[in-house]
Amino acid sequence: MKIICIGRNYADHAKEMNAEVPTVPVFFMKPDTALLKNGQDFYYPDFTSDLHYECELVYRINKAGKNIQAKFAHKYYSEMTLGIDFTARDLQQECKSKGLPWEISKSFENSAPISDVFQQTDRINPKEISFELRKNGDVVQHGHSQDMIFSIDEIIAYISRFMTLKTGDLIYTGTPQGVGPVGIGDVLEGSLNGQEMFRFEVK
Repeated sequence: MKIICIGRNYADHAKEMNAEVPTVPVFFMKPDTALLKNGQDFYYPDFTSDLHYECELVYRINKAGKNIQAKFAHKYYSEMTLGIDFTARDLQQECKSKGLPWEISKSFENSAPISDVFQQTDRINPKEISFELRKNGDVVQHGHSQDMIFSIDEIIAYISRFMTLKTGDLIYTGTPQGVGPVGIGDVLEGSLNGQEMFRFEVK
């Protein structure tokens, strides 16, 4: 099982990061050890002092496929949920300034919290998916599927040109604007289409 993450998939987020809006999906990988499930507490890592949340829609692949056309991509998933792509922003900026890959800032242990509850995509209008993240009760991110630059079908078509997608693979589809820091003691809660999906504390 692999975790594939899409970067800069919301124009407003690209702008807040002072980055160009991409013309094709930008993706990177996280190892399976990055997953944090079942609402377990997240422990602030000791190698960063600027940890940021990025809340995202997550799709789970349900069968293997390669070179999948966008018009057939919907046959390769049936469930979606909500997750967070934690980013050690200080490490990321340091790597970027040196022209180095920045997986160290994204792929660390438990950097991909995910809900253990999934919603069936055949019951959801793909253009009417909304989600939000609350920090200590305040809404800090609100996203909508219609604001995605690349739809999940376009993402699957693009990724599958380069690698085979397998059953159980997870695709984090990018975060909207509003990313920001977390600290020890913060409580993060995520909801998808009005349903609470996860709640955990940063320790």
